[in-house]
Amino acid sequence: MGIKAYYIMKKANFILGITALSTMPALGQTASSRPNIVYILMDDLGFGDIGCYGQEKIETPHIDQLRQEGMRFTQHYTGSPVSAPARCVLMTGMHSGHAQIRYNNEMAYRGATNDHDSMFVHKELEGQYPLKANTMTIGRMMQNAGYTTGCFGKWGLGFPDSEGTPNKQGFNQFYGYNCQRQAHTYYPAFLYKNEERVYLKNKVINPHLARLGKDEDPHTTKLDAGADPRDEAAYAKFSQKEYANDLIFDELISFVGQNRKKPFFLMWTTPLPHVSLQAPERWVQHYVKKFGDEEPYTGKAGYGICRYPHATYAAMISYFDEQVGKLIQKLKAENLYDNTLIIFTSDNGPTFNGGSDSPWFNSGGWFKSEYGWGKCFLHEGGIRVPAVMVWKDKIKPGSETDHICCFQDVMPTLAEIISVTCPPTDGISFLPTLLGNKAGQKEHEYLYWEYPDPKIGNKAIRMGKWKGIITNIRQGNTEMQLYDLDADLREEHDVAAQHPDIVAKFRQLMEESSTPDPNRVGL
Repeated sequence: MGIKAYYIMKKANFILGITALSTMPALGQTASSRPNIVYILMDDLGFGDIGCYGQEKIETPHIDQLRQEGMRFTQHYTGSPVSAPARCVLMTGMHSGHAQIRYNNEMAYRGATNDHDSMFVHKELEGQYPLKANTMTIGRMMQNAGYTTGCFGKWGLGFPDSEGTPNKQGFNQFYGYNCQRQAHTYYPAFLYKNEERVYLKNKVINPHLARLGKDEDPHTTKLDAGADPRDEAAYAKFSQKEYANDLIFDELISFVGQNRKKPFFLMWTTPLPHVSLQAPERWVQHYVKKFGDEEPYTGKAGYGICRYPHATYAAMISYFDEQVGKLIQKLKAENLYDNTLIIFTSDNGPTFNGGSDSPWFNSGGWFKSEYGWGKCFLHEGGIRVPAVMVWKDKIKPGSETDHICCFQDVMPTLAEIISVTCPPTDGISFLPTLLGNKAGQKEHEYLYWEYPDPKIGNKAIRMGKWKGIITNIRQGNTEMQLYDLDADLREEHDVAAQHPDIVAKFRQLMEESSTPDPNRVGL
């Protein structure tokens, strides 16, 4: 798409947002027959972090059961290798070359945005770049179609009181973290219920002070001087009272109960298993028994310290899996499960910091997951994510698809499911794939990503079996690597020199696919 055509589309999209486009059900489709939709988005969960994608150390029986009852996607992609831009692509259907938000920019010009004490006092230091007013999000589209909408978990698309908060972007109810930096601890001093702060019985502790804090600083996550890192008692001072994920889940379950008699759209955007490593003790001890003793994490790679990092990472995922099971029980108890589409996925690949150990878990699954290959990078380990979808009597149980699709495809898919006109997007509905109609499925000519990290900078193209990627753009690199994914899933053999025609075509597509970044951090 050229720049002129893109801006014509954006203008149309803006008008649609203002006028709340026509979203009446198709003839013959009643509100009561329209499916509820539950979209579950995990945070930094790798392609290989759950059992049904090959994980052997972490137990995920409830998610694995969803796979048995539905469809497993093997070529589903996120919109970006980090949180905020991935969510922007998902919410708006615009890929990262057209998206409003393309980077986790913390708007540091506001002041001490990384100081949790300051954020506690000054909420204007919270949050990330906001979505623009009247953006046609998935939430707004579903709202206009008569759905009650709720978002529970992490937001990251607009600081408090901005135009980008959930309630101003199509969600009737919100509970969780407005700001991604606040979500770096699971024991925050506050969360948000709609537009208001809800203060918790937790102390303000900055999870990033493990390396920087002084021993006597009560807000540091550093062990006391002389403390033995292997002594569990040394970590007692970090004990807190209210685990955010418990509170978020309670609100989510309440939302389901309150809206059981009308169609609802529920987005569960959990921050799990993003570091810091923090999980309920019963689950941690379960994995301590399973894995045995291990080397403590003392903060060398940022975020909070942890006595049992492997056990805690596994505990975070199994804890969430347990919650998924409880949600399914609730849907069944309310006689909602049979008329509910459930989509389970992750916002990007596995991380490399905070005590996580992606190679030990083989979190990348089929792909590499060490630094440079997972989160923050456009290699397959950073952007190809697990995706399981369940819809009783519509999706064939135990089925699998290799259909190539991405976050921008979710909005047109949901629009087709609920029989409404989809606003302009870069996506293609994958409903035919869900319904087993492979012949009726339209395909992308190609997928495009850009990630303007200020230290790295990446661009990538996927077209059929070919993957072109330019890394380290900020360091002046312009060379494209080319991989044949059919023969080289792990992107270990650069064949760019053998295919100059494909490289030239990909360079042209990269230029055509990118418009100026409205926040001026683009490539």
